[in-house]
Amino acid sequence: MLTIDEQQEIEAQYPRYATKQGASVEALKIVQRRCGWVSDEDVKEVAAFLDMPYEELEGVATFYNLVFRRPVGRHTILICDNVSCWITGYRAIRDALITRLGAELGETTADKRFTLLPIPCLGACDHAPAMMVGLDLHGDLQVDQIDVILQKYE
Repeated sequence: MLTIDEQQEIEAQYPRYATKQGASVEALKIVQRRCGWVSDEDVKEVAAFLDMPYEELEGVATFYNLVFRRPVGRHTILICDNVSCWITGYRAIRDALITRLGAELGETTADKRFTLLPIPCLGACDHAPAMMVGLDLHGDLQVDQIDVILQKYE
């Protein structure tokens, strides 16, 4: 159920858009902050709150890759797989993360600490290869940095 604070935060987004339905991505992100992901029930509640069909909001939620539609770990690792990262060491970084975490792309570690997800671009091509852990951007990655970076996140 949407909290009063979430409803007010969503309503505060309305002036930024021509219609309140235009705030759908922001509304989903607001709800996601509560649990780390957006359930089907959350999508139904947000759709009703925005006066839009569930199916339409579900389309938004599944299109936007930063809206997580299933539970994720305490920390989400987004590893950039754009061409800049590919040519500067993506594969080695990806393989190191998979080995260290014991989780493949799209999976969550057994202790629910990390979820490893690919992302088409982080907008950090000048610091490729790059990844984000939560809201922290890590660029110019080298395999020997991975353990130090992961240790920062409990």
